[in-house]
Amino acid sequence: MSIKNKSKRLAYLLRHDRKYQFDVNGWREVSDLINKHGFTLEDLCAIVDTNNKQRFEFSEDMQYMRARQGHSIQVDVELEECAPPPFLFHGTAEYFVNNILEEGLRSQNRLHVHLSSTIETAINVGKRHGTPVVFKVETQKMFKNGAKFYLSRNGVWLTDYVATEYLSLEK
Repeated sequence: MSIKNKSKRLAYLLRHDRKYQFDVNGWREVSDLINKHGFTLEDLCAIVDTNNKQRFEFSEDMQYMRARQGHSIQVDVELEECAPPPFLFHGTAEYFVNNILEEGLRSQNRLHVHLSSTIETAINVGKRHGTPVVFKVETQKMFKNGAKFYLSRNGVWLTDYVATEYLSLEK
């Protein structure tokens, strides 16, 4: 199995696996990933080291591993609330535009809506689902109106919901 496929498998196991009892902060035992899911420690280290989005991390003692964000299961990855920049961006596919314009940005099957600090990153996110479209999000206005924002350790901005009044089509 390629490192890319192993990374996708690991993303599922660390973000969405409802059969496993994660700790409250989303940590999973490395020994479980090795003994029950066919990873080697070298695989896991390679995934952490080569993942350009830095999606995963080890605990300091390397006994546990977790995804930094993107969970569909309830975990607390110890995010700290912080003030966002004036604008952030959300990349999606053309197919979803009308729904977003009607309902806003919802977290869908994840715990948070994911926002990017650059248009380029948002375009790359949107490409995964088809022809990319980018929404500009007025995050400072949202923040002043009580919305909470979190910055994950790998630079992804997170919030619970973005209402349509804070959205405009960028590209």
